[in-house]
Amino acid sequence: MNNKRILAALIAAAGVLTTAGCAVTSGQSSVGEYVDDKTISTRVKARLAQDPVASAMRTQVETQDGVVQLSGFAASPDEKSKAAELAREVPNVKAVRNDIIVRPPNN
Repeated sequence: MNNKRILAALIAAAGVLTTAGCAVTSGQSSVGEYVDDKTISTRVKARLAQDPVASAMRTQVETQDGVVQLSGFAASPDEKSKAAELAREVPNVKAVRNDIIVRPPNN
């Protein structure tokens, strides 16, 4: 469990560091909006890292204009739905697109 907390802290720290030198990307209207989207993505990843069901390692998180897109792989439908549930709980998330593919582990 300590490893998950350390991973969550590292993800949060990386998000703070990456937002310090950010620039506006295509399709976004301001630096503030870009920073907000990065903060949302970082918070979603931190929640995934802390959760015993969802996997931060197999899930990619992208945010634009407050809309979170989840992609990657899940070992079960429960893991996929838990990732979306965690993302919806993050402040300032307007919507969640859950594009995670369920792919059970090989036996």
